[in-house]
Amino acid sequence: MKRSPQSTISRNLSYQEVYTCPICRHGEIAGMTLMDAFACNFCRHIFTANLREQSVQVVDNSHPLAWRWNGQAWRGLHQVDGDQTVLIWLIGLILVVLPSALVGLASYMFPPLDDSPSNSVPLLWTSLTFCLHFILVAWLVAEHHQFPLYVACKVRLQGLTNRS
Repeated sequence: MKRSPQSTISRNLSYQEVYTCPICRHGEIAGMTLMDAFACNFCRHIFTANLREQSVQVVDNSHPLAWRWNGQAWRGLHQVDGDQTVLIWLIGLILVVLPSALVGLASYMFPPLDDSPSNSVPLLWTSLTFCLHFILVAWLVAEHHQFPLYVACKVRLQGLTNRS
């Protein structure tokens, strides 16, 4: 695929320019009228800009996310609170492993009768517990870290539900 000469030109961050959204990577951020801020036309996030440092930070999110403009693309600024991230992963691991282990232990200690038609139910129930808790924790981690693919899917889903 041949790149156009315009796409390789390095440019400084400016309120008069339009850039790809660093969160959803589908929309475009542009300067808001009468404000020193940017807004995305797809995911509707609002960003404050530091033109001297060539960076933006999302202000309508509980998790402080920031990106630096290198002239052609956004690079994430790692402002992750390490203690909070470790705590989230530890709680997530406990929420997935502990309920599944309890259900598995109960089915091991009190197995069904050998001639019972529901002999495979404990294994199914343990697997279902693990899968549902894993999905819950994956959703919580995606909400915390605001992965671009997750944000884009969330915005599109909201768009579909608002049309109905």
